[in-house]
Amino acid sequence: MNKRFIGVLTFAFIVALGASLVLYRVLKNRPDTTVAAKTTVSIATAARDLEAGTVLKEEDIKLTDWPAAVPLGAATQVQDLVGRDVMAPIYAKEPVIESRLAPKGSAGGLTAMIPKGMRAVAVRVNDIAGVAGFVVAGMRVDILISGNSPGGNTALGTVTKTLLQDIEVLSAGQDFKKDAEGKPVAVGVVNLLVNPEQAEQLSLASAQTNLQLVLRNRLDREVAKTPGTAMANLFSGMKGIPMARPAGEAPVARPRPAPRAAPAAVARALPPQKEMFTMEIISGSTKSEKKFDNNAEGK
Repeated sequence: MNKRFIGVLTFAFIVALGASLVLYRVLKNRPDTTVAAKTTVSIATAARDLEAGTVLKEEDIKLTDWPAAVPLGAATQVQDLVGRDVMAPIYAKEPVIESRLAPKGSAGGLTAMIPKGMRAVAVRVNDIAGVAGFVVAGMRVDILISGNSPGGNTALGTVTKTLLQDIEVLSAGQDFKKDAEGKPVAVGVVNLLVNPEQAEQLSLASAQTNLQLVLRNRLDREVAKTPGTAMANLFSGMKGIPMARPAGEAPVARPRPAPRAAPAAVARALPPQKEMFTMEIISGSTKSEKKFDNNAEGK
């Protein structure tokens, strides 16, 4: 056999053996990339869009296979959610979690949406005061009051002031009242979420003044400092409302301005006027008059 052929064959065998050894080491140290089979869990999701204040029924909820991590507070049984009140909007196919629902055993309706320590106050509004129907549940508003301040300056006219700011709207709808003839009349009603002190202020303001709701961005939580305004300011260009003087307090004495000096032409004494008297002389059928100066007498 040709020695040259044997040498080439031997070299090829050695190269193949080395390549196989390197490939073996690479495959041995390769990490395991086997993907574990995905597991799914059935959780309760909304079958339709659910608004705040909705009492959950069995047809409002359905079980859905959830492939990802189970959200915190998600329920796995439909019966655990039936009869619960929705406190925040839940959209279709979204998991129904505990933080969106009222506590178990709580009263239904609007009371379930009131946090501890807060109050819901109903305010009657019209289309203008209610921002033409744009005030709905979840919005935030400022409340303006307009009226005459007790003991204030009547020359200012009607006064407008921002009473409350950044107030949440719980619900907005209509209530039916009866007019003087007994016919039903639709009246706009807005329920606002306030603390007890704000509830007192709002109750008094709704009875004694005119209310105006001002819609604001829900992300804008800053409380602005406003001086208020009055009818007289609209014409004079002034800003703010002067503080009313407390009852019984004496007015502050203001110094009177010094009298102005009279002009020289007016200050000079006027010359005395002459005082005259008239004598009537009758001679036959002739009648005549003659005037004399009284100041000339005694000279």
